[in-house]
Amino acid sequence: EMEGAILPAVMPVSFPAADGRQVAAYLTLPPGRTMATARGLKAVVVPDGGPVSRDVWGLDWLSHFLASQGYAVLRPSARGYSGAADMWFRDNDVTSWQRAVDEVLDGGRWLAKLGIAAPAKLGVVGWSHGGYMALQAAATDPSLFKAVVAIAPVTDLAQFKEDRRLWSNSQVINAEIGSGEPIRAASPAQNAARIKAPVLMFHGTNDIMFRHRQSTAMAARLQAAGVPHELVSFDKLDHALDDSTARAGMLRKIDGFLVGAGVR
Repeated sequence: EMEGAILPAVMPVSFPAADGRQVAAYLTLPPGRTMATARGLKAVVVPDGGPVSRDVWGLDWLSHFLASQGYAVLRPSARGYSGAADMWFRDNDVTSWQRAVDEVLDGGRWLAKLGIAAPAKLGVVGWSHGGYMALQAAATDPSLFKAVVAIAPVTDLAQFKEDRRLWSNSQVINAEIGSGEPIRAASPAQNAARIKAPVLMFHGTNDIMFRHRQSTAMAARLQAAGVPHELVSFDKLDHALDDSTARAGMLRKIDGFLVGAGVR
């Protein structure tokens, strides 16, 4: 199917965080576009699924699909992710993760500042922890992203701690996340009323990494806040949604959703 096709270009880039640190990222541009010719495009920031992993250069089917549809795709490896400098783990708790969310926002602003993206055409798409980052970014700065897509996200950190209570690494999870007001402030489901952009979520009902109820809870909070949203549940699929029919349908729906929300 792909033989002879021109694949989107993937290039390593960096952009400044609010405190001046450089954040490593990969920028995937539509076929035929270069940094010199990419101007005023529709664009999405795609935070990776960390924090105990990071994106690498190469074929990424989600990013390449979006780029093939005309989007500029920025995949930042935000602070605190594996492969970052050790000093970025200095405060390895939920406050570090908020800095990482801020850097997702910084990435969107960078795309707009360079003129690669039109400010009114910015969306955010995340999977797993990246889905959390997408939702929390939209709650942190409701004005930047015009559409939010979260795939298999964690949305309530207190509930996540309870979901992991019987896991062998529960003490590590508790130490990383912390407790009290900081985790409420850092939980998208607890701050759903701050989100202004429409939200699309996908989640497998057999997900044990981040339970399906993380998305149903988020949907309920969005409903109560009057935020346009949709949750697509995949029966009997797990965290990876490892089913070609489900993935193909999800990609088509994401593109249609972004276009319908004005990211076009």
